[in-house]
Amino acid sequence: MARKQTGRQAAPISSSIAIVGVSNFVGVRLADTLAKDPKFGRRVIALDSREPAFSSERVQFLKVDLTQPTADSTIAEILRSHNCDTVVHVSFFGQPTRDESYAHELEVIGTMHVLNACAQAGVRKIIIASSTAVYGASPRNPNFLTEEHPLSGSKNYRYIRDKIEVENLAKRFREAHPEIIMTVLRFAMILGPTVENLATQYFRRLFVPTLLGHDPLVQFLHEDDAVRAFRLAIEKNCSDAYNVVGKGVLPLSTVISLMGRVNLPLMHSFAYPIISGLWLLNAADAPGQHLDYIRYLWVADGEKAKRELGFEPRYSTKEAAMGFAGAERLRRIHLAVPEP
Repeated sequence: MARKQTGRQAAPISSSIAIVGVSNFVGVRLADTLAKDPKFGRRVIALDSREPAFSSERVQFLKVDLTQPTADSTIAEILRSHNCDTVVHVSFFGQPTRDESYAHELEVIGTMHVLNACAQAGVRKIIIASSTAVYGASPRNPNFLTEEHPLSGSKNYRYIRDKIEVENLAKRFREAHPEIIMTVLRFAMILGPTVENLATQYFRRLFVPTLLGHDPLVQFLHEDDAVRAFRLAIEKNCSDAYNVVGKGVLPLSTVISLMGRVNLPLMHSFAYPIISGLWLLNAADAPGQHLDYIRYLWVADGEKAKRELGFEPRYSTKEAAMGFAGAERLRRIHLAVPEP
């Protein structure tokens, strides 16, 4: 069960909230949403090595590189000087990167810096973004994965292994610092009109590769619901991990059809080595290990988030997929029509 901090007082109005990782989609949307909300009476301190793609009088950007050895002391000083009582950490890749060493430094070592800084500054709450992909995709998975399921993602898949390491860091920190609320949000694949990640790259193809004889159920989370989940985690005092998923599931083949794409089934015996080779040649969006996620089930149960965070998605898996597909059609029309 979650350790609910019901006895804690709400954050004082003079306090600030820090968002670590504002150059990616999630960080930008969250910072922008909070800044535009007149009911949110707190200043947003945006931390990243790159400036976000928007500006607001209520958002102050400060440059911080999580891969630097002194990042923890730099962040701690910022948190203290700006009276930040809540830290939202979203500085993570939404897709595999070929520079695995840098990804590890940013995500795992960077998270260590963030957690050390939070402990030094005495923040009240930390919220970390994760993924339901940490459970792994397996023929042994139950129909719906709860938060108690082991994080069984492949140790040979560096992209997933780093996310599991981050979760383990968060768990150990929660145990070592019970006075600090630690909320981990495990998001399903995020889709919508403006998001950019591995899922959008996959479904953007005219011919979408699948594995012959496999048609797993999939689930998506609309980008607006992802931002709402962060907002609820900021407001609520729940120290635990939560699956954040959209309503319902669909077979992968149905999603491909709804998006007007062509299903391209491949024999798995040669798909894995071929995709791995294309990845090395910079001609694939993910390495061969990721094929497990279009071969096997990895659907998560969202009841705990509903019960304890009060999160109920406004969009279904189908609606999230159609929102992305509609935006893609408009984008293609815009690209096809020459400028006047």
